[in-house]
Amino acid sequence: MAAPGGVNRNYGRSIPQKLTFALIHACIVALCIWLAFGPVDWPNPMRARLVAICAALYWIRHCVTLFIFLKRKVAYSEVLGLSGFIATFELGFVLLGAGILTHHPAPLGGPDILAVALVLIGSYLNSLSEHQRWQWKKLASSRGHCYTKGLFKYATHINYFGDSVLFIGWALLTASFLAWAIPTFVTLGFVFFHIPALDKYLSQRYGTEFDDYAAKTAKLIPFIY
Repeated sequence: MAAPGGVNRNYGRSIPQKLTFALIHACIVALCIWLAFGPVDWPNPMRARLVAICAALYWIRHCVTLFIFLKRKVAYSEVLGLSGFIATFELGFVLLGAGILTHHPAPLGGPDILAVALVLIGSYLNSLSEHQRWQWKKLASSRGHCYTKGLFKYATHINYFGDSVLFIGWALLTASFLAWAIPTFVTLGFVFFHIPALDKYLSQRYGTEFDDYAAKTAKLIPFIY
C-alpha cells in the first residue's frame, strides 16, 4: 500500500531515525535559545524569548510523540524533510519576534496573552488526544478497532486541529504578518493533503467502523468542519 500522507504507516520502532530527529530538533531549539537569550541586542528581547520558549515546549512534546506515542516507521527522508521545515519556522519565528526586519520595539500586550493561551490550548489538544488514544490502544480489546473516544469524538483529526491552534498562537506571538505563512501552510496541508490521505488509509484499514465514525464527526474543527 502506498504511504498515505507521505509517511509509512507500517509498525516499526525506527530508534536510530527517531534519535536523529530528536537530536537535530534539539540543536535547532538550542540555536533559538541562544538567539533569544544570548548577547545580541534585539529590539524585542522579551518577545524573542517567549517565542524561543515555545520552541522548547514544542521539542519536549515532539520527543514524547516520537518515543512514546508514535509506533509507525520513520524514514531518514522524513527526518531530514521535517527537520528543515522545523528549522525554518522555529528560527524564523524567533528572528521575526526579535524584530530583525522591523528594528522597532513591539511591546507585549493583550494579543500576546491570547497568543500564549492559543499555544497552550493547541499543545493540550494535540498531546492529550494522542495520550488518550495511546492509552486505549494498549488494551487487548482495542485491537483491530478505530479509536473514536476522548477528544477524538469531537473531530476525527482533533490532534491536527491542536497543531493548527498552536501555530496560530505562535505566529501571533511574533507580531509579524510574515509568520502567518506557517499556520496557513500547515492548516492547508492538513485539509488538502494529510487528512484526505489518512482518511483513505483509515477507511481501508477499519472499513465501515471508520466510515460511520467519519460520516457523523467533524474532520478538523469540532462542530464546524
